[in-house]
Amino acid sequence: MTARLVHTGNVVVDVVMYLPGLPEPGGDVLATESRITAGGGLNVMVAAARQGLPSGYAGMHGTGPFGELARRQLAEAGIEIVQPRLADRDTGFSVVMVDPGGERTFATSPGAEARLGPADLARIELRPGDLVYVSGYSLAYPVNGPALARWLPTLDAGITVVVDPGPLVTQIPQPVLAPALARADWWSCNEREAGLLTGLGDPAAAAAALATRTGRAGVLVRTGPDGAVLVEGDRPPVIVPAFPVTVVDTNGAGDAHVGAFAAALARGLDPADAVRRANAAAALAVTRRGPATAPTADEVDILLATAPVD
Repeated sequence: MTARLVHTGNVVVDVVMYLPGLPEPGGDVLATESRITAGGGLNVMVAAARQGLPSGYAGMHGTGPFGELARRQLAEAGIEIVQPRLADRDTGFSVVMVDPGGERTFATSPGAEARLGPADLARIELRPGDLVYVSGYSLAYPVNGPALARWLPTLDAGITVVVDPGPLVTQIPQPVLAPALARADWWSCNEREAGLLTGLGDPAAAAAALATRTGRAGVLVRTGPDGAVLVEGDRPPVIVPAFPVTVVDTNGAGDAHVGAFAAALARGLDPADAVRRANAAAALAVTRRGPATAPTADEVDILLATAPVD
């Protein structure tokens, strides 16, 4: 059977605004461009699918205009929907403000996706070779987090678990964070999140410290224009350089990275090669506006073949 990425996180609707600058407290600013589109977990699944890894959305979705938009875009991307819709609430949304440098700032209103409970997780039928993706947003939610903390330790050892703690990492309760760290085969986060988890400012040192807490395959710390730090088990950190590009929009860059990394692992690539492929996918993603801007496998192949070798 073909391996899949089974995403237990959160597809939300992104209300994206491109701004000349963030407003001051109490102020306002006119957007130069805006769009409303499904985002969040959709970006990871689209990134994986464009690299050849089929994806299934095992998170929750709601009843209402945002839920309809999310399901429509999931279907358009060829992503399987595992759970039934919730009847009593709509899918949540994020307001995404993008400044001229491409940096984005979020404010999120949770909805149906924050209601993933034990019965919903029991509905997921995993197959040999599947990769399970866990989002830090889910771990921080009062319903999803405890349910995932009980479910993750029950997974077969042959199932690869990829955890991305996300920007809410400090809001994940310790009783939820500990089992997520323990079961994660791959812990993928950015340098800010790694620093918050470890108290260490150096990404390589933070990655090494995290690797002592995961207990499985390894840790990946994304360092933006510098690339990423890879630590496998007790081996020394390895710096995998980035691909220089002109940044237009960083929204979804981390999602493109982790989706491409998961797809590369599913293909059997060595972790360092998988990170290099993920770096290339993220580099291409930030050259485009929009959340689901992950490149195709052919586009990544071209960049890898033409980029200078250090």
